[in-house]
Amino acid sequence: MRVARCAGAASSFRLSRRAILAALLLAPALILLPLLGSLGPAQAHSYLVTSTPEAGSTLSELPERFSITTNEAMLTTGGDNSGFDNSGFAMHVSDADGQYYGDGCMTVEDASMSTPSALGAPGTYLVQWQVVSADGHPISDEFTFEWHPSQQVTSSAGAATAPNCGRPPADEGGAESPAGGASGSAVDTEATSATGGAANLSDVLWVGGILVVVAAGALVTIAALRRKTSA
Repeated sequence: MRVARCAGAASSFRLSRRAILAALLLAPALILLPLLGSLGPAQAHSYLVTSTPEAGSTLSELPERFSITTNEAMLTTGGDNSGFDNSGFAMHVSDADGQYYGDGCMTVEDASMSTPSALGAPGTYLVQWQVVSADGHPISDEFTFEWHPSQQVTSSAGAATAPNCGRPPADEGGAESPAGGASGSAVDTEATSATGGAANLSDVLWVGGILVVVAAGALVTIAALRRKTSA
């Protein structure tokens, strides 16, 4: 009976040791899950929530402004949040013939960017836009809409080059279209991206430090269990 009890105790000890080892192995995962969940949103880029006009829609009346709204506040770079004091923001509206409309001046307020609206003759129009996401990265996209006014309206004059808010056209001043990055955006977005990258790196190092501590604790516990077993 004594041998059986000893064998049972040894088996129970082995099971408890396995349970402890399993818990030690799961501990890093349990620690990392909430941390990774908190890091994800900080690293994710902004995305389009709504626009005026909406993609694929048909306009019968001209709104006061065309606008883009994202899920979080945009990253402005100074000035009074209007015009091209905020590099990296652009919204170009063109017709099927490649004629551009509007003055190219942007106003940025929190999560929205807008520009005074202007259109030419009825037909299909293309909107190309770019904003600077809250994490410092420029994001851009494009969509089309239809313009069919319900009453007689005065058409605006188009231009062969994209407007740049009173500055020289893109092909004269060396600026690029929204898809390639608005004029002057390179320096500003690189600086803000570097700041965001530094913050993300510090988070990674912090998580790594926690893992090192957990791993060290696991090694100490395993060594102690082995000493007990040998004793």
